[in-house]
Order: sequence, then structure tokens, then C-alpha cells
Amino acid sequence: MLSAFARAFRTPDLRKKILFTLAIIAIYRLGAHVPTPGISYAAVQECVANAQANTGFLGLANLFSGGALLTLSVFALGIMPYITASIIVQLLTVVIPRFETLKKEGQAGQQKMTQYTRYLTIGLAVLQSSTLITFAQNPSQLFGNPSCTNILVDDSMITILIMVLTMTAGTGMVMWLGELLTDKGVGNGMSILIFTSIVSSFPGALWGIRRTNGWMTFLIVVLLGLLIIAAVVFVEQSTRRIPVQYAKRMVGRQMYGGTSTYIPIKVNMANVIPVIFASSLLALPAMVAQFNQNPTGRSPGWVGFIQNHLVDPGKPVYMVVYTVLILFFTFFYVSITFNPEEVADNMKRYGGFIPGIRAGKPTAEYLQYVLTRITVPGAIYLALISLIPLIAIASINADMNFPFGGTSIIIMVGVGLETVKQIEAQLHQRQYEGFLR
Repeated sequence: MLSAFARAFRTPDLRKKILFTLAIIAIYRLGAHVPTPGISYAAVQECVANAQANTGFLGLANLFSGGALLTLSVFALGIMPYITASIIVQLLTVVIPRFETLKKEGQAGQQKMTQYTRYLTIGLAVLQSSTLITFAQNPSQLFGNPSCTNILVDDSMITILIMVLTMTAGTGMVMWLGELLTDKGVGNGMSILIFTSIVSSFPGALWGIRRTNGWMTFLIVVLLGLLIIAAVVFVEQSTRRIPVQYAKRMVGRQMYGGTSTYIPIKVNMANVIPVIFASSLLALPAMVAQFNQNPTGRSPGWVGFIQNHLVDPGKPVYMVVYTVLILFFTFFYVSITFNPEEVADNMKRYGGFIPGIRAGKPTAEYLQYVLTRITVPGAIYLALISLIPLIAIASINADMNFPFGGTSIIIMVGVGLETVKQIEAQLHQRQYEGFLR
């Protein structure tokens, strides 16, 4: 591996791409520490130091922003609006015929879909920045600490508008940096930025474990983290290969087909999308209950139930609902992104068939059968990985942010493997080493 990195830096154009990627990462991390105008930096740092662990949607958004969300920096929203916009546009392709037509138009349609995603990202950035500033006016809700107050220097309308504009512009810049990184750097730009945000929180989380629980717990957590990473790598690389045979056919004087290939179906086809859906959906009841809480203490019964069972991630009811939502959204998202009937029709159109399976409807039924069998262990795996930080926080220390587990490990492993594969592919294009050296 070290020799591969050395060869990468000895290749001039690949070295430029790697250095450009590192420069974009440095700019992104710098923007995550620049405070938004109108925010008291000293008060925010004091609130962050005493903030309670949050594993809900707010904690997920803070994780994707590299801790910039709670510090209310210029890049406070990070890449989260773009992720949400991409998911919404992808789901709308099933509902809106116009989007489905654009998806089938190839490169031109994809550019149009990307443009719609950008517009929706800016709209979501305005909405999310306004919501974040509303929470900042009552920082005890944002940081989970009643003693945290007065982090806004000025709460006038002009200052709030400037803050919304600054955070929205920061989101636009993050989106531009990600696309620039995709074009001129190494790997997928948005994935690299998310990877950077998650990795940046690891040293502080690990050191917090050592400071709170001692060296023995720290070493156990590191060892457990390595085992979890190995298990995630194994599952993320696992695929079910369905063989496909293409019959020979004559087109003019040319012979086409006669080749064998396969359809790869990953065990975890949904990636981390179900976890994002489940976290965001679980955040809604807590938000509604918070707005319906009676200051005199006589709140409705459903408000008390939500606050007692669906706010604290360590509660058994929260874990059960969280697991059920992840399982449901895994099957829902896989059914949207992979259409067995469409795949079977494309295979039949080009003369392809699965050995032993008739083309057409039997092929679609066979693909649906395999997809269901693969999605069940994938959904269970995703739920177990997502429950690791909740169980650790509940059992070890309620104020500790457990770094190994949930979306962080899945994203880190996935992005890391994909980036290494792209670097190796570019190395093979320039310095191919065959069997005989």
C-alpha cells in the first residue's frame, strides 16, 4: 500500500490531483471554523464544551458538517442540504414522469437533474439556516444544556437575514467545492467532504473516551472499532452475482453478443439512506412535542410519552422504533432504486437471459426473489450497525459520543474503499504491471 502511494506521488498528473484534493479539504475545514456574523464565538465554544451527546437527526447533521453545525460557522449546514436534495430528486423520479424521462435521456438529462438538485439545495439551505438560527435564539434546545444562553450578539432582523444569507452562501460554496473536487481531484467530491467531516470528529471523541473512562476503556473501544471496521468492510464488499448470458446476433455484417457477464446486487444496496430517513423522522415527534409543551407543567399525555421515550436515544422504545424505521426504509429505498421488471425488459431487449430462467416475467420474478433474500440481511446489518452508538452511549457514558458505529463507519469505509479503487485504476492506466515484471 505504501509503495502504491509512493507511485501515485511520483506520477505528475496524479500527484496534482491528490494535492488539489488536499487543498480543497483544507479550505473546507477552514470554513468550518469561521464563525457566522452575529454569533458570539466565546459563548458558542462554552456551550459546545458542555453540550450533551445527540444521536438524532441534529447529531447526524452535526456529524456530516464536521462539528460546524453546533459552532454555527459559515459552513454550519455543510453538505446536508445537498444530500437531502439529492435524495428528494431521486425519489421524485418515481413520482414525476418528467424526472423519469430526464433520467432515461443519458448525459443531457443527468445535467438537467443536477441543475434541479442545485436549485433545491439552495432552497433547503435557506430553510435549514432559518431553522438553525431559530434554535440559536434558544440555545438550551440546540445544545441540550439549560445553562447555555445568549450566543447571538444581536437578534435584530437585519442580523438574522445576514446570518441566513451567510450560511446559504456557505452551502453553495461547499456544493461548488464538491463538484470542483469531482472534476479535478480524486474520488467523488461530495463523498470526500463527508468523509473529511466524519474523520475530523474522531480524535476528539476518542480522547473524550480516554479522559472520561480511562486507558483500559479507551483500548477496548479502539479494539472494538477495528473489529467493527473489518466487519463493515466484509459486508460492504459482499455482492450476489447473478450470471447473464447474451445470445449471438447479426447486425449487418457484424456479430454481436455471445458474452457472459453478471448483475451485481450488493448486500447493503441502500447504503446509509435508511439511517438518514429514520433519524429525520424520529426528530419530528420531539420537535412537535417541544412546541406543544406547557410552561406550567400541565402538558398533554402524548407530549410526556414522547419526551420520556422518543427523545433519549438510550431508551428501549426509541431503539425499537429506530430499528423498525431502518428496516422499513431499507426495503422502501431498495424497491425504488432497483426495478426488477425494468432490468428484465432491458435484458430481453438486448438478447440477454439468466441461465435456467426464461426471459421476461420469470426473470423479473427471479430478480425480485433474489433481491428480497439479499435485502433482509442487509437491513438487519444496517440496523445493528446503527444501534452500536446508542447502546454504547446508554451503557458506557450518557454524555459520550461513541465514534465507531452508525453512519460514520459505513460512510468512512465506503468512501475510503471507493477512493482507493479510483487511485489504483489511475495507477494501472499509467504504470500497468502485468504478471511478468
